[in-house]
Order: sequence, then C-alpha cells, then structure tokens
Amino acid sequence: MIDIWTEKYRPKNLSEIVGQEENVRKLKSFVERRELPHLIFAGPSGIGKTTAALAIAMELFGQDWKQNILELNASNERGIDVIRENVKDFARIMASNDLGFKIIFLDEADQLTPEAQAALRRTMEVYSSTTRFIFSCNYSSQIIPPIQSRTVVMRFKPVKPEDMVKRLRFISDQEKLTIDNESLLSIAEASEGDMRRALNVLQSVKASGNSGAMNIFEIQGMANKESFRKLAGVSLAGLFNDAREMLDRMLIEEGLSGIDIIRGMHSAIRKENMPAKQKIQVIMALGDAEFRLVEGSNDNIQLDAMIARICNIGQEIN
Repeated sequence: MIDIWTEKYRPKNLSEIVGQEENVRKLKSFVERRELPHLIFAGPSGIGKTTAALAIAMELFGQDWKQNILELNASNERGIDVIRENVKDFARIMASNDLGFKIIFLDEADQLTPEAQAALRRTMEVYSSTTRFIFSCNYSSQIIPPIQSRTVVMRFKPVKPEDMVKRLRFISDQEKLTIDNESLLSIAEASEGDMRRALNVLQSVKASGNSGAMNIFEIQGMANKESFRKLAGVSLAGLFNDAREMLDRMLIEEGLSGIDIIRGMHSAIRKENMPAKQKIQVIMALGDAEFRLVEGSNDNIQLDAMIARICNIGQEIN
C-alpha cells in the first residue's frame, strides 16, 4: 500500500513544524508549563494548523495521545447535534491522564452555524476544568465573540518558499527522488504557502517518474510563470484579441480556473516594471474580477472584462 506523504511526513512534534516559528515558540511554552488555554488557529489551508494541534496532543499525552483528543471536522458536521452529542459526550468524561484535561480539536470551526457555536460556548464553560478546545479556521472573524474572548487566537501564515524548499528537499532525499532545487522552488511558489499541496505535487512527481519543470506544472494543473508573464505583457500592450486567445488556451487546453488565472496574473503584474498608478489600477481590476467569480459570476464574461480593463490601462501607459 502506498503511503500518503502528507501523513507519512506529518511532524510528530512542534519543533518539526515548518514556517511558523513564533507560533511554535508560544505553543512550546504552553506544553513545557503543561498549561494549555483554549486556542484558535486561524489561517489558510495546508499551513500546519491541524498538525500543530496533533503535535500538542502527542507532546502532552505521549503514547496515549489518541485517547485524549477528539478530532472533528465542522464542515462535515455543521449542526447543533454534533455539539450536543460528540463534543458533550467526550467532554463530560473525566480525563484519565495526569494533566487532568483532554483536548477537543474542531477543524474548520468557522463553518459551524452560530447556533452550534453558541452551544459550544456553553459546553466550554461547563467543562473548562476537564477539557481544552482548539479551533481551526480560515477566518477568526467567523467565530462568535463569546468564543473568541475565551481563547488565545494564533494566526498561522502561508509557508515561505525558502522554508518549503528545505522541507521538500529533506523528503525528496528520504524518498530517493532526484529533483533539482529549481523544480522544488517551482513547486513551492506555485503552492502559494500551502505545504500540503506542495507535498501532494511532490509525490505526484515521484509517481510520474519525470521531475522536469514543465511536468511539475502539468501535474499541478497550472500554467507556468512565463505564460502569465506573456499574458500580462500582451494585455498591457493593448492587444485584446491576442490576450483573449491566450485565455482560451489556459481555460480549455490547460484546464485552469478563472481564479487560477487571476492569481497567476497578479503575481506577474506585481513584478512588472510599470508606473505605480497604472499598477494599482490593474490590481484593482484583478481584485474586482476575483470577487465576482467568488460570488458566482460567469468566468468568461468576467475574464473578458478584466482583460479589457487591463488593455485600456496599458494604452494609457503607451
């Protein structure tokens, strides 16, 4: 059976977590004092929030850690019933360890309904002496204030490419995968701080038997940076029809989403040598398009409008 690398190489202690030095320092302090407050881990996916919660349990409870932590995904169990049943049942049982408390880890807690969060707040109050709650979420603002006021909020940041490359190099060596640092950097940059995504791509590279840069972009389902630079250049030159043809290739032949294209363009535009006023206008056009796509608008219409705006801005420069 093939091991999933995201699990095989998941850090077993806080010291192994990549790219979250300040948070790791604080969490180590809690563990060393053997005093754990309720916590909120906020930040995007794939950057170590779940890993940090599990590492805390491993370090506090040792071999018995699995018996002392309840892990739930709120996006799968959004209603109030899960709070009343799973959480309450686990919380009311006295801890069998010498610390006197257990941990409930609630992943994607910002997906819980306000009613479920209110029930959870009451459970926290009743069982605070025997249970510590760790909430993982993308946006801490989606957690109701009564819960936020009872927790320490820790913000996790996307993993920097240089930190990610070091970890990818270690894993590549362990798996005897021959791959150069340039290709690892391509994976890191395209993963946009998501360590889980980077590891999945690296494992796919190993499975494909081809560690070349172009193969890496194909595996990720992404255009390479040069494609986005060309699209930005053609758009800023005011060549709408040419830019639209490039968009069609990205959407149809390469299978990119509108969001993928906007974010790739954003990275390319940030590196363009152009007047600040026009760069601001282009970035605003990208932001408007992304917002509308997230709201459910048609990709083709919004991308056409975005490219048209960028072409007009480019004509001002020229």
